[in-house]
Amino acid sequence: METKTSNRAALAAKFILCSALGIFMFFISLPYGGKRTIPMHHLTTIVRNLLGDYQKYVVLLVIAAGAIMPFAKKTWNKSTQDIVFSIFKVIGLVCAIMYVFGLGPAELHENPDLFPFLFVSLCCSLCFLIPIGAIFLSFLTNYGLMEFVAVFLQPVMRKIWKTPGRSAIDAVASFVGSYSLALLITDDLYQHGRYTKKEAFIIATGFSTVSTTFMVTVAKTLDLMDRWNFYFWSTLVITFIVTAIVARLYPTCKVPDEYMEGVTPQPEEVVKSNRLKVAWEDAMAAAEASGPILPAVWKNTKDGLRMISTILPTIMSIGLLGMLIALFTPVFNIIGYIFYPFTAIVQLPEALVAAQAVATSIAEMFLPAAFVVEASLATRYVVSVVCISELLFFSAVIPCILSTKIPVNIPQILILWVERVILSVLLAGAVALIVF
Repeated sequence: METKTSNRAALAAKFILCSALGIFMFFISLPYGGKRTIPMHHLTTIVRNLLGDYQKYVVLLVIAAGAIMPFAKKTWNKSTQDIVFSIFKVIGLVCAIMYVFGLGPAELHENPDLFPFLFVSLCCSLCFLIPIGAIFLSFLTNYGLMEFVAVFLQPVMRKIWKTPGRSAIDAVASFVGSYSLALLITDDLYQHGRYTKKEAFIIATGFSTVSTTFMVTVAKTLDLMDRWNFYFWSTLVITFIVTAIVARLYPTCKVPDEYMEGVTPQPEEVVKSNRLKVAWEDAMAAAEASGPILPAVWKNTKDGLRMISTILPTIMSIGLLGMLIALFTPVFNIIGYIFYPFTAIVQLPEALVAAQAVATSIAEMFLPAAFVVEASLATRYVVSVVCISELLFFSAVIPCILSTKIPVNIPQILILWVERVILSVLLAGAVALIVF
């Protein structure tokens, strides 16, 4: 009996301490160096500062590894999508070399929306954020926290978003941390049989929002900081209402609700009573089954390194292509006519401008804001919401999603993007009509 009690106490300590470390690293905002954010971001900043100018060479090596890997492993021609993305990875490597060594047209280097944004703001950040985040990821996922939270949020998540209770962790991780870390969590749980294909699909394409930091950037650009609380909470609500609706539309509704091939399913059990007791027992069971800490940390770190080597080359190539199209061609102006009827329905003063602005969100989430800086308050608000709630863009999130094992393809992503933009415009427009 004493041994059993001692073992339970050890499991409880393992659950509490490991989960507390995970919560601290991913969810507790702290001030450091004049900036207030989660410890993960602070740690990334410290590493980047220590490396200084050498970080660009580290990023270049990672991009080179990602570009070479499909050819070294002979996986580059397994499918049409693999061929296309392998080519884009090589192009991404060429672009990275051009930036690091100052080669190519001056416009690519001087325009802050092109090489400086893609390489410095995105690639350099993600290159260190994802692997460092991966080191601490197991403390969130392996020692009972997911199971404990899932029991309490199960009715809400399942009923509204058709996802398990544990998916609430993913949603929060995106808003307070980074979509890349949230996708890392989702991919890990999917590969371990804790999400079905449909659940992972909904979470990856519906909850992988940009962080609060990006929201602040958008709000500052569009002069909405004096209405920050209203903007933040209304955007949060609209984003997840859109996700709830899209989860019931094509193509999401056609994704099979089955587990990844070759894994042992670990679905959530439906709990109807004694939730605290069940939550605690589930957490203890997870802590007991978790095994040693170091192997789990090492596995997650390898997954993080795999993800960044896949993401970074495509950010440099596909991201650049999208930015060039948005900045120097009328393509997005033409696409904007898809959304014009909806911006007109909600009576935006600059309906056509708003429609053309939100069309650019598929290239980069921040771009729409740049086109409506001088617009009316209602238009600025609606576009600022769409920047966040459309969620899917080629400069970062889409390559992240495609780098995972989650079964999502580009045609599905494009349909989801159109649906999310339309719904976001209608909901944010309705709010604007009432408030402004």
